[in-house]
Amino acid sequence: MEKGLVLKGEIRPNRGSKDAARLRKQGQIPAIVYGHKKEPVAISLDGRSFIEELHRGHRLVNIQLDKEQVTTLVKDVQYDYLGSDIIHVDLMRVDVTEMVRVTIPIELKGTAKGTHEGGMVEVHTAKVEVECRVTEIPERIQVSIKEMVLGDAIHAKDLQLPEGVKLISAPELLIATCHEVAEVKTTEEIEAATPAAPEVITEVERKEREAAAVAEAVEQPKEKKEEKEKK
Repeated sequence: MEKGLVLKGEIRPNRGSKDAARLRKQGQIPAIVYGHKKEPVAISLDGRSFIEELHRGHRLVNIQLDKEQVTTLVKDVQYDYLGSDIIHVDLMRVDVTEMVRVTIPIELKGTAKGTHEGGMVEVHTAKVEVECRVTEIPERIQVSIKEMVLGDAIHAKDLQLPEGVKLISAPELLIATCHEVAEVKTTEEIEAATPAAPEVITEVERKEREAAAVAEAVEQPKEKKEEKEKK
């Protein structure tokens, strides 16, 4: 495990939304520490230091709580509605020897051969769930797509995982595909290709048409009789 900083955690006596907002204005991040059959503890962390740990790719964070130092796993980071500022963090107590299940991002590397044949690469999922020791959590899983041609697909089972890392996501989980770019059709082309909808005649319309047909049938003999009389 790459050794990171030991962040000081200040225990929060209040856990309301107003108190959390006040902490964020002061550059602090509200957090909760839980797990290992211990009571959850609401704390605050120095925002700048915690963000630096995340940017370094650290998933394990050491927290100093009073006289106790605990190793925690970053389980969830909540952002504001703009997705820019962290508003809350969930930290789970862990032992460096235990196995954990975590979600790891996937990074596609290279340019697929299929893109030179008029194709495109479509990403279906950007992360997978794996199981490993807390000291062996990879930052990301890199996948080379350089050899992908039209019609190729990459599934979770095709990923090259580091030693000691076990795939938990379904093996057939679709990661990426390389396919032809769909032809963009104009509105006129779409309308021309769309079959005409069958005419729907309501009961009222049917009766009106029947009445008109009867009236026409009656009118025709009358017109012929008038023509004969004129002759």
